[in-house]
Amino acid sequence: MPDGENLSRFKGVAKGRNVVLILLESTAAQYLRPYGAAEDPMPNLTQLARQAVLFENACAVYPESIKGLFSVLCSRYPAFDTGAEVCARVGTPAVAERLAGAGYRTALFHSGRFVYLGMEQVVQHRGFQTLADAGDIGGHHESSFGVDDSVTAERLLNWIDSIPRGDNFFITYLPVAGHHPYDAPAPGPFPGHDEIGRYRNALHYSDAVLGRFFRGLKARGLFDRTLFLIFGDHGEAFGEHEGNFGHTLFIYEENIHVPYLIVAPGLIKQPIRVKRVASLVDTAPTMLDLLGLPVPLEYQGSSLLDSPAQMALFYTDYSLGLLGLRDGRWKFVYELESGRAKLFDLATDPDEKKNLASQEPERVEAYRKHAKSWAAAQREMILHPQNYAFLSQTTPLAHGSAP
Repeated sequence: MPDGENLSRFKGVAKGRNVVLILLESTAAQYLRPYGAAEDPMPNLTQLARQAVLFENACAVYPESIKGLFSVLCSRYPAFDTGAEVCARVGTPAVAERLAGAGYRTALFHSGRFVYLGMEQVVQHRGFQTLADAGDIGGHHESSFGVDDSVTAERLLNWIDSIPRGDNFFITYLPVAGHHPYDAPAPGPFPGHDEIGRYRNALHYSDAVLGRFFRGLKARGLFDRTLFLIFGDHGEAFGEHEGNFGHTLFIYEENIHVPYLIVAPGLIKQPIRVKRVASLVDTAPTMLDLLGLPVPLEYQGSSLLDSPAQMALFYTDYSLGLLGLRDGRWKFVYELESGRAKLFDLATDPDEKKNLASQEPERVEAYRKHAKSWAAAQREMILHPQNYAFLSQTTPLAHGSAP
């Protein structure tokens, strides 16, 4: 096993540290310098990547923020054709609950609004002692999606100052700058005459806010005592495939392939790049494993500090019903209504232009059965949670293995 793939040495190394979880709005991996982009819209993130574990092949579970947040906080998959508020009814020990039980002060700050698409049901009663959205935070730059992230970052630091000195804290930070229409409150370095330029400027603004937040932590002597998990909540598309704009309609790489960094200043001192597949559903167990805390059996994700061969599973149901999985170099997409399948070898075709389904019929059939079985089982679990006392990571609802 390559050195970077074995992360077991990091189990428990962040014990006693503060934790900051950052879900970067609409931030796809392919537009960032650490993932090969020519432009560098997020230089602070690029700098952090030089002292981070960076997962090269991390996938969102769902290409939209709210259901994606559910998968992150609760390490549970949402269900096909089921609202976020229904998914949120499933009882599971969210990671904030676990950390609150371990003595952490817990807070979630969102530059947007909790009333959007059922987010309120996802974040309520999940162990956050403080919940604040755009209405609570205020700000100078209002939009339909919220307020400027810089004011939210100030509130994060003010909240840290308000808790007893020496108490551990867990913060979840949900900025909005990357969301369409990419209307950043400050000018950026990229041409703004087209959407991709405005998007890069929005990412640049989001990154500048991160830089100010990190400097605030350093000024308080907290940066080197904190564990950071930073990733895109989903991707963003700009016509790389026909009809694919925004993030919700498809599950191509631009929709679901996200940056994913684990940063522990002083503990991770050099870049570690991990090629194996990861999923955002793995976040909560990974965080607990880093802190040396037990991982609940109910979690469907796996700690990324372990090294099993695994798939990433994902779907969308906004327009077409699409199920997908990533298994090493293979990417599979299945269209439920038509029964059409697409299979891509991302090692030789990272832009997903050559469908190999007709050349790999046995692989396609195995993936089709696995994806459909997973989707059906997950929907049953979400709609009838009383039938599931607990879920272990060996059930059909958890990560799959290669056929």
